[in-house]
Amino acid sequence: MQYNTSELCDLFADNIDVVEPIFVSYGGRDSYGGVVVTVKCFEDRGLIDIMLQKPGEGKVLVIDGGGSLRRGLIDSESAQIAADNNWEGIVCYGCVREVDKLVDIDIGIHAISAMPVSADTEEVGNPDIAVNFAGVTFLPEDHIYADSTGIVLSPEPLDIE
Repeated sequence: MQYNTSELCDLFADNIDVVEPIFVSYGGRDSYGGVVVTVKCFEDRGLIDIMLQKPGEGKVLVIDGGGSLRRGLIDSESAQIAADNNWEGIVCYGCVREVDKLVDIDIGIHAISAMPVSADTEEVGNPDIAVNFAGVTFLPEDHIYADSTGIVLSPEPLDIE
């Protein structure tokens, strides 16, 4: 489904939080949305890869990578696994790598930057917890909507059909 975050802000201004504009779009989808699934990790992508191997239809993985610019948490292999498991998108408060390949994968990806160095894979982190970055708190089961303009968050699904 296509989302227009500008329109969502006009229609639901009192019901949503707007994520600060610190993210760049890297994936093959310009627009995506779904139920939030969270993971908190720092310079380690092992838990991210485990989460992305689960069914992701109607879900968006929100990663609190601590804003690190030193390691790429998502690469083309992770993104392809996510797409193969029907994840709608990934919002990464950290870096991605292999950006030329990410654009060809059918998944929405927002991250703060790109970094060619890969993160560790020791499976260190915490899944399904509240995470806070970019001016908002993301709770598991919140609803997130993203497009080329921005990212908005709602505790309830927005009636947009």
